[in-house]
Amino acid sequence: MTEAPWRATVLTLFPDMFPGPLGLSLAGDALARSVWSLEARDIRDHGRGRHRAVDDTPAGGGAGMVLRADVLAEAIDAASPADDPRPRLLMSPRGRPLDQARVRALAAGPGVLVVCGRFEGVDERVIAGRALEEVSIGDYVLSGGELGALVLMDACVRLLPGVMGKEASGSEESFENGLLEYPHYTRPREWEGREIPQILLSGDHGKIAKWRRAEAEKLTRERRPDLLPKR
Repeated sequence: MTEAPWRATVLTLFPDMFPGPLGLSLAGDALARSVWSLEARDIRDHGRGRHRAVDDTPAGGGAGMVLRADVLAEAIDAASPADDPRPRLLMSPRGRPLDQARVRALAAGPGVLVVCGRFEGVDERVIAGRALEEVSIGDYVLSGGELGALVLMDACVRLLPGVMGKEASGSEESFENGLLEYPHYTRPREWEGREIPQILLSGDHGKIAKWRRAEAEKLTRERRPDLLPKR
């Protein structure tokens, strides 16, 4: 079997969380067809001592524990040799927000190495020493980076060639053109007194495209004005 062209490796203390939802639906089908590959590696395999410790108390005091630089560096080196072209990502609430442009760039590359933090965080020295790019999926804090890693990989995998049914499916969605996506409708034509807008039934593709653009702009102004260019 040939190696999947897009490879994802996840470093985590909970490898059983993967593939999780990525083993289902479009991503799961693509995984089974080797459109992409996923390897979940246990950071604790590189732990110290009889109990395979991976963390220690924070220097300077404070609550919680911190993932050790030496342990995590060994895990990264074992999973990603020096000639590995894949970006090394660390899921972190202080990272740069993940957006569709970054997702497209990642999906167009060879894959990703994703580090899932736990506890209070990761020793800063390994972030610098192994060139980890911190990535956030939102302004909130989770128990660990695993859910963020699943979100990031799902966003990338659905854009890989052969995963979605129609190529246009990925180009007409929210954020692709700087706007939220326009409303969608399907059968039945009337439901609980609400009808499909007549313009969508007209067969005039030019008018339909114009209506969809106007609706996308309206939704964006109402819900995400920050996406609109500053005037």
